[in-house]
Amino acid sequence: MQLEGHHFFVITGGPGSGKSTLLDYLERQGFMRSVEAGRSIIQEQTMIGGAALPWKDRILFAELMLSWEMRSYQQELKQGNTAPVLFDRGVPDVIGYLRLEGLDVPVHIQRAGELFRYNKRVFIAPPWPDIYRQDAERKQDLKTALRTFDTMAAVYTELGYELVELPRCSIEDRAEYIRSSIR
Repeated sequence: MQLEGHHFFVITGGPGSGKSTLLDYLERQGFMRSVEAGRSIIQEQTMIGGAALPWKDRILFAELMLSWEMRSYQQELKQGNTAPVLFDRGVPDVIGYLRLEGLDVPVHIQRAGELFRYNKRVFIAPPWPDIYRQDAERKQDLKTALRTFDTMAAVYTELGYELVELPRCSIEDRAEYIRSSIR
């Protein structure tokens, strides 16, 4: 059994490439969107003193991200809405995270990447040194951001998705690029 979300569009890429800013903008323009799992989990785990953090327990962090992404997907599917939904990363990003960390990808996580299907076109934000910034949740350096981009591109391609690279341009032009690409 495979879940199909033809109207679910993923925006992936390395950290600090403008994904969340773009999604925030598009949400203000009326698009439905998911919230990024990684950043939210880091904020929640830090608040409660939890261990599911990438600098404490990477496997537990990956499991929580997987659960978050599957729940986000299923909630949108249950809505029954056929309007486009934009996802700030997707289930395959968990596979990419584990690979990036040099960890084995458990069979159940690989299986989730195969079962939870998004639109075949996946938007990927390229590394953008001019806008890259570290913060409390984004501790990776630019070199890691570049590796993350390459890893996500490989994972999504292996899973049969067609990558559409986002242009490095103004937020308005990037948003218009997304809008015109999903029509």
